[in-house]
Order: sequence, then C-alpha cells, then structure tokens
Amino acid sequence: MKKTLIFLLLGFIQFVNSQELALVKKNSKIGYISKDGSFKIEPQYKSAKSFSEGLAAAEDNGKWGFIDTKGNWVIPASFNNAKDFNSGIAVVQKDKDWVYINTKGEILKAPATEKIFDFNNGVAFIRQGNKVGLINSKLTVVLEPKYDQIKSFENGYARVELNKNWGIINTDGKELIEPAYSEIGNYFKGTAWARKDKTFGLVSGGKFIPVDGAEKIWDFETQDLTYAKKNGKIGFIDLKGNWAILPIYDKAKAFSKNLAPVLVGKKWGYINLKGDFVIEPTYSDAEVFSSNGLAPVKENNWGFINETGKLVIPTQYGITSNGFVIALFVQQDKGFIDGLARVKNEGKWGFLRPDGTVLGNQWFENAELFSQTKEREKKEISTAAESPKAETKTTAKAANKPAAKKKK
Repeated sequence: MKKTLIFLLLGFIQFVNSQELALVKKNSKIGYISKDGSFKIEPQYKSAKSFSEGLAAAEDNGKWGFIDTKGNWVIPASFNNAKDFNSGIAVVQKDKDWVYINTKGEILKAPATEKIFDFNNGVAFIRQGNKVGLINSKLTVVLEPKYDQIKSFENGYARVELNKNWGIINTDGKELIEPAYSEIGNYFKGTAWARKDKTFGLVSGGKFIPVDGAEKIWDFETQDLTYAKKNGKIGFIDLKGNWAILPIYDKAKAFSKNLAPVLVGKKWGYINLKGDFVIEPTYSDAEVFSSNGLAPVKENNWGFINETGKLVIPTQYGITSNGFVIALFVQQDKGFIDGLARVKNEGKWGFLRPDGTVLGNQWFENAELFSQTKEREKKEISTAAESPKAETKTTAKAANKPAAKKKK
C-alpha cells in the first residue's frame, strides 16, 4: 500500500481589518466615533486629524505624533506639525524643516526639491526652480520638473500648465492631453473639456471638438453628461460635444441617479435625461442625489427628498454647503456619503441615517466625515500560504507650506 506523507507548514497570512471612524469634538476635546455611534476613542485630544491608512495625527503637549484606531501612540508626539498619511508616507515638521516619514516614524530621504508636498494618488510634487515634477511612494522621480503648474490629482489624473497652456497627465507623468489649451477640465472617460483661444469644446482622442455656442463648460462628474452655458442659459452636453438637453435653465448642477438639479427663476427642481421635470421647481436650493437615492433640498433649512420628490427628512438642518461650512471642516462633501449625512442642528453637528434618526443620538461641536481605516495584522496558520502583496493647485510659485488636501 502506497503511503502519502503530508507536511504541515506553519505560515502567516495577512488580514486587513477595515472600519470607518469619524473625528468629532465634544466638550472642547477631540475623539473618534464608529458607525454604530459609539466612541472608539474617547474625546481627549486638544488637536487631532482624521484617520488615514490606519493612523491619525494628534497633538500631545504641543507636539504631534500618530495614534492607531485604539488610541495607542504608534509614532510618538515629537513633531511640530503633521499631516495625513498617503501611500504609506506623511509630511511632518521636524524643528523648522518639513520632511517625509514612513509608518514607523522614520525620516525618509527625498529627491531634491525646494518644497515638500503631500502625497496624493500615490505621487507627490517636487519643485526645482520654476518647474514642478513628480515622485512616487518609493521616492523615485517619475517626472522630472518640467511644468509651470500641476494641479492636484483626481482619480489618477492632473491638469498641468506649460507656457500658459494646459493639458492632462497621469500619475506616471505621461501626457494624455498635450498642453495646448487656454483652459482645461477634469479627465473623464478619456475626455476633457477645454478652451482653445475663445472656443469651448471637448478634447478626445487627441482631437478638439468645438461645442456649438458654448460659453463655459463644467467638469464631468459621474455620468456622461455635463452642464454648459450658451447665450447665458444652462443646458447639458454629452461626451461627443452634442447638446443633449437644450440650454434653457438659469443654473444647473451635475447629473446623478439620472437626475440633475436645475434652477428656473428662483426655484430649483430636478430633470431627467430627456430634460423633463421629474421634481418640479419648488426649492430655494438643491444638491445632487447621493448613491442611496436621497438629495439635499432647501426651503428655509435643508432636508432630503427621494427620487420621486417625496420629502423623507424634514427641512430643519444645515449642511456643509455655502453658508454652512465652518473653518474646522477639511472635507466639505454634502448629502449622504456611505449611508450617513453630516448636518447641523441648533449650532451642533451630527450624522443622519437615511430614516432621519441621528447617529448615536449625539450632537457635537464639530464632526468630520467618516474616513476608512485599514489595519494589517498577521495570524499564524497551519498550512502553507502566501502573504498577499502587500490641495489646491501646485505651482512653481506656490506657498511655503506643504500642500493641503485639495477639495474640488
């Protein structure tokens, strides 16, 4: 009888625990809550920032370090200032100098640059003289400084300026649209709006397609239509530059869930992809629909409607929109994000669920949006296993401080 030998091999596998925490301020101290409304870290910090990549910058006796999601100090508070981790790297101020550190708190040597910039989308800017380039998270130069400006990356693409002309690059530094336009928009499905001299149009496949009569074009967002102005009125164009919805509105915002807010006179309503009103103009302001099918609308204050126009949350709140943003906010997104909406009530901030109830039935002096954290831990297993592989525009004339998170 043939015998088979079986070997048990001890190995390690890496698990990624992911959760979402929100920075909140209560009784003048900062702590962090989870999505069940309970405190994951009790309010105890005078100053702190939102979590990023499992770590959050926090202040202790005038110095900054980084805590984990249990409130343990992973990197001791020894810096004069600190910014968020991105791509495993953070910008910190050590004495008078800004430097890069890794998640162990070790100072990293960066290529020559006159200014240290935050990482974003896996890259950071470097500046030499009057030109800006890119480095990656390995601190290797991927684009030698050659542009006059590089704006913050969005979804892996950035607008660049060279000799007063604009184009688009990716995070590898490759030019997707050469700098040949007086203005240029975001890069969406291989297309960007642009202005060539006085003519507005779209750039796709290396060609400039004028849009008939366009006086201004806004960025494409999540759908294949964007709003544009002609003869002082707003309509919608498609990715081929055709007027899909005639310009007859006073103002408009982006399509989402196949609905777009538009202004007629002094009232906002919502149209469908054919330009028909699904929700009649009755509101003094309106925002785009979130992925959960709810949109903020304003009468005297803000509430939320569903896709049929039914008011499901009364108009009694403030939101992080014009007139409501306070200086402490870093992220200023409006409406429901991942199932919760940040709102203001009687001077305090909290989070609404889609059913209108308040998360944890708590209100705070300040509340940042929930941010996803990721923590890796190794666990021993009894079989062989392989570990998985593991802002504002930036110009050569930019300010002296590290680039802040850009918000569109």
